[in-house]
Amino acid sequence: MDVLGISAFYHDSAVALVRDGRIIAAAQEERFTRKKHDQNFPFNALKYCLKEGGTTASQLDLVGFYDKPLLKFERILQTYLAFAPKGFKSFAMSMPLWIKEKLWLREAIRDQLGYSGKILFPEHHESHAASAFFPSPFQEAAIITMDGVGEWTTTSYGAGRGNKVELLADLRFPHSLGLLYSAFTYYTGFKVNSGEYKVMGLAPYGEPRYVDVIFKELMDLKEDGSFKMNMEYFGYCAGLTMTNEKFHRLFGGPPREPESNLSQRDMDLAASVQAVTEEVMLRMARHARKETGLKNLCLAGGVALNCVGNGKIWEKRIFDDIWIQPAAGDAGGALGAALLLWHQYLDNPRQADGIHDSQQGSFLGPCFTDEQIETFLRARGAVYERLDSKELPRRTAELLAQGKVIGWFQGRMEFGPRALGARSILGDPRDREMQSKMNLKIKFRESFRPFAPVVMAEEISNYFEMEHESPYMLLVAPVRKERRVAETEETRRLFGIERLNKPRSDLPAITHIDYSARIQSISRDSNAPYYDVIKAFKDLTGCAVLVNTSYNVRGEPIVCTPEHAYVCFMRTDIDTLAMGNFLLDKTVQPKEAAKAAQDKAWMKEFVLD
Repeated sequence: MDVLGISAFYHDSAVALVRDGRIIAAAQEERFTRKKHDQNFPFNALKYCLKEGGTTASQLDLVGFYDKPLLKFERILQTYLAFAPKGFKSFAMSMPLWIKEKLWLREAIRDQLGYSGKILFPEHHESHAASAFFPSPFQEAAIITMDGVGEWTTTSYGAGRGNKVELLADLRFPHSLGLLYSAFTYYTGFKVNSGEYKVMGLAPYGEPRYVDVIFKELMDLKEDGSFKMNMEYFGYCAGLTMTNEKFHRLFGGPPREPESNLSQRDMDLAASVQAVTEEVMLRMARHARKETGLKNLCLAGGVALNCVGNGKIWEKRIFDDIWIQPAAGDAGGALGAALLLWHQYLDNPRQADGIHDSQQGSFLGPCFTDEQIETFLRARGAVYERLDSKELPRRTAELLAQGKVIGWFQGRMEFGPRALGARSILGDPRDREMQSKMNLKIKFRESFRPFAPVVMAEEISNYFEMEHESPYMLLVAPVRKERRVAETEETRRLFGIERLNKPRSDLPAITHIDYSARIQSISRDSNAPYYDVIKAFKDLTGCAVLVNTSYNVRGEPIVCTPEHAYVCFMRTDIDTLAMGNFLLDKTVQPKEAAKAAQDKAWMKEFVLD
C-alpha cells in the first residue's frame, strides 16, 4: 500500500512516499527548482518520489496533506478582524491566493496529481508529532513540537505509544516561541524563515544583556514552559513586519539594515533571544517528562532545528534518550502526514527496537549512477579521473590533508536542511584558515558563521563532551577541555566579532567561539563512502574529524544533480570534486566550463526523464 504525504504553499514544500510503513522517498521542491524554500506545489518532488517508488499517482492508495487549510483560514480571518482596521494591506495581499487556491486544496491536489482517491488533512502539529515519533527508535516517547504557527497551535506536547500519537496540550497563536525568535531574526537584519540559524550562530559573540527585558516586557513565562507574549511589541498579527515601533524603542533603534555591519547590540540581542529560547525549551522538556512519565523524547517543528537548545535538553539529562526529526520544519510535515495515515488512520502496527530509527540516515532523495555521472561529464567536456570505490576515500583523504576543499557528491540526497555526507563540502578541521576560506570564497556567506564537524561515531567522546550519537547534526556539545586553547590576556580583552579569528582548540575550523560544535556522527552502516573517507583521513593524520558543510552557496539550495554539483564546483574555490567514483581537479577543467558556470541559466531545473 502506497501513502503519499504533501506539504506546500507556505515554505519548504515537499513530498514523501511511504510503502507498507517504509519510507521509500522524500524530497524538498527547492532542490529541483533551485528556488530556496520553494513554497509552490511540489511537482518535481512528486515526480521524483513516484519514479523512485516505481508507481504512478493513480495507483496511490491514500494521500495526506500536512495541515488543515480551513482551520488555518479561520485563524487568519479572526486575526485580521481582531486587529481591524490595521492590517488591511496585508489582508488584501493574502486573500486572493486563499480564495483562488488555498481554500480548494483537495480539488487542486486531485487535479495536479491526477488522483481520484481519498485525501486526508491531519492538523499541522499532528504531522510534526508523527514525523518525530514514528521514524524514531522508540516504542514509546514524549513528543514536543515547536514552530511559528500551524493552524492555531504554535507548540504542543504529547506522547507516542506503538502506532499512535496523542497531543495532550498546546499553546496557540499569537503566542509562539518560533515567532519570537523570528521577530529577533528580522530585527537583527536577517530574513525570516531562513535566517534564524544565523541568529543562533551569532549568539555566542554577544552577551545575553536583554534577557531580563524580554521576560519583563515581551514574555510572561511560566514554570511549565507555557507563556504569553505582549503583542503590543509585535507587528506580525496585522502588519507586514515582525516587530513595531514600540519594540524598536525598547531595544534602542530601528532594525539593522540587511547586509550592513553587525553591531555589538545585534550580537547581544542574538545571545539574549537564544538564552530565552533555551530556557523555554528546558522548561517544556521538564514538564513533558513530568506529565507523560516517559523516559524518551522526540522533537519536531522548526524550533527543533535549534541544535543549541536541543543540546541543552540532552546536557541536563531530562530524558534518557532523545531523537529529533532531521527535516524538522514544514518539509518534514509531508513525511509526518504519510506516516500518520499509515499507522494511526489505517491502524497498521509499528515496531521499534530502541536503537535504530527508520529514517535511513535521511538519505531519501535522488541518486545517480556512475554511468549517469560520466555521461554528464563527457557532455560538459569535463576533465576527470575514474577511481575504484576503495581508492576514492584514500585519495580524497590525501587531498584533505594537503588543505584542499572537496566537493562531496555521493549516493542519495539528504532530506532536510542539513548536508549529512551525500551533498557536502569537506575540509581539514585542523586548518586555522579553513573557516574563513570556506565562508568567504566558497559559501559566499557571513564570516561569523561556524562550521560543523563530522566525526566517526566511535570517536565522539575523544573530541567532544558528549557520548550520544548525533547522526543528523541536531545536537551541540562542547569540545573537550583538553583540546581547547587557553585564553590569553589579549583574547580576554576582545569582544564580539574581534574574537573570530583566534583559534580556540586543536580543531579551530569547527570550534565556535564558545568552544561549542554542532556535531554530526557517522557510522559505516549508515553511509560507507562518507565514513571511509573520514577513516582514511584518521589513518593518515590521526584526526577522526572533518569539516562538513552543505554543498551550496549562500542563497541557493543544496545541490541535487551532477550538473548542480559541477556548476557550484566551477563557480567557487572548491579545489576538487569527488562525484561518484570520479575525481575532478579544478586546475585542469576547461576554461569555457568555468565561464559558462557563471551564467546561472546554464544550471537548468532538474527534469526527470
